[in-house]
Amino acid sequence: MKIRSITCFINPALIDYEMILKKTNIFVANAKRQFQEAGFEVQSTRLASTPFTDYFPKDHPDRWAALAKQNEEQAVQAGFNYLSLGPIFPDQIPDFHSILDMLAATRNVFLSTIIADPSFGISLPAIQQTACIIRDCAGIEKDGFANLRFAALANVKPFTPFFPAAYSLGDQPCFALAIQAADDVLNIFQQTASLNQARQDLLDVLQKQTSLIEEISNSLDQEFRVEFKGIDLSPAPFPKDWCSIGGALEALGLHSLGNPGSLTAAAFLADILQYGNWKKTGFNGIMLPVLEDSILADRSGQGTLNIYDLLLYSAVCGTGLDTVPLPGDIHSEEIEPLLLDIAALAIRLDKPLTARLMPIPGKKAGDITEFQFDFFANGRVMDYHRTTLQGKFKSSETFLLTPRKL
Repeated sequence: MKIRSITCFINPALIDYEMILKKTNIFVANAKRQFQEAGFEVQSTRLASTPFTDYFPKDHPDRWAALAKQNEEQAVQAGFNYLSLGPIFPDQIPDFHSILDMLAATRNVFLSTIIADPSFGISLPAIQQTACIIRDCAGIEKDGFANLRFAALANVKPFTPFFPAAYSLGDQPCFALAIQAADDVLNIFQQTASLNQARQDLLDVLQKQTSLIEEISNSLDQEFRVEFKGIDLSPAPFPKDWCSIGGALEALGLHSLGNPGSLTAAAFLADILQYGNWKKTGFNGIMLPVLEDSILADRSGQGTLNIYDLLLYSAVCGTGLDTVPLPGDIHSEEIEPLLLDIAALAIRLDKPLTARLMPIPGKKAGDITEFQFDFFANGRVMDYHRTTLQGKFKSSETFLLTPRKL
């Protein structure tokens, strides 16, 4: 088990923000040292703010790109690898286009839009504008890489440590931990002889590791007065076969992920994570990021795993559609139905889901991606039955769905 990220949450609107940032710098340096001394590799330290529209000047969106760059530089100087400026909400539709300028002006800043939430329902205008951002964002960098730093959020609460979904709420500095543990899941699923033994062994391992992490985290909370929000044990993969969540699911008895039985495998692992006793925040589901997992990339390239499969698994376990490579010629109107389905799943099932979609300029379905990035495994561009929304779904309405009650 590794710590993918120590994510700190702060509010830049506070008068003493610069002092808080300095204290947070001291905190995160100590936290990283203590976790590493306990045997946990810390891969990154990240900073997430309250939604940027709360403290950027509302009447000067033309300055937002420069302010995003300024905040990025402050975060780097304070010892953080990445910065999330939080989401923009559906009641700010005219400002959605500013996200493109902010992404273009920065390299380590993450942003998002909220397309659905139980408090207001599903916003069709937000979906439409978000689809445009995804399409246009693909042109910021030649390989479409800028979309790695942008996501659509549906029913995502604050204090999620995984980016791009991370954002803060309130004034109290706090932190949460994102975990990389696909290798632990894979090893146990490969070695155990039965499903019941796999369940118990995995719970034992995860509980032992998280107990130590919680002990250190609670001590840090008390010492530095930075509130510990919890652990997001969505077992993030690394793009090698030895750390593949796709490989772990196949080890339960699947010929290939995407074939019948895959839904049950995903539900089985999600059920184990649900019953862990660690302090939870964020998703605590199964991440199936296509380009961040070598087996997922292979299966999508072989055609056994498609976008509809990923949507289906999101209904029982997942965190949505993540790092999905799409054809470069895709239209924003053809992205909208995917976002709408993610929104409906998130609200109807009352669970957090995101969509991080990556149109690849110059690539068509079946082409190999050519990213040079340590956390990516190159796969083939995925396609689906591309259609557009019509009639009532193409309106400017926001409509309610009620979470399913048993």
